[in-house]
Amino acid sequence: MGAVVGQLAKQAGCRVVGIAGGAEKCRYVTDELGFDACIDHKGALNAGLDAHCAQGIDVYWENVGGAVQAAVFPRLNNFARMVMCGMVAEYNQMPHAGPSLMSAVRKRLRIQGFIVSDSWNRFPEWRALAAPMVKDGRLKYREDVVDGLANAPAAFIGLLQGRNFGKLLVRL
Repeated sequence: MGAVVGQLAKQAGCRVVGIAGGAEKCRYVTDELGFDACIDHKGALNAGLDAHCAQGIDVYWENVGGAVQAAVFPRLNNFARMVMCGMVAEYNQMPHAGPSLMSAVRKRLRIQGFIVSDSWNRFPEWRALAAPMVKDGRLKYREDVVDGLANAPAAFIGLLQGRNFGKLLVRL
């Protein structure tokens, strides 16, 4: 989902920095999706954030949580927005202490959870917007297809470990 959000933000005129796992995924994010930069979270995450987000971060789309969120959170600018769509790093862990939320007060952050099912009624609107963009290549996506229900558990574990490359689908 971050790939779609970043492409839409870029088309709206924003400077977009992605975070992905590995050099190949980072190349895809910049070369194929058109992001301004991409930081490999398996490498020098803090140095990458310092280099590519020197002016801070105004909008943060959260899919990962964990170490990535811990590195991004202090770099959020005053009045920044953080949209929380997932926390994959924490799906199989007991809750643990996150960043101090006092900085949310000090920086006047706006943090909101996002679940697609909250807006099913707007799906026709999304389809009308996205379908032409997909058709003409302005909105790109990648699928990682695994064959057979028997392979679904291993594919899901791989998803949680970042082994997939694109939206993970199980073909039945």
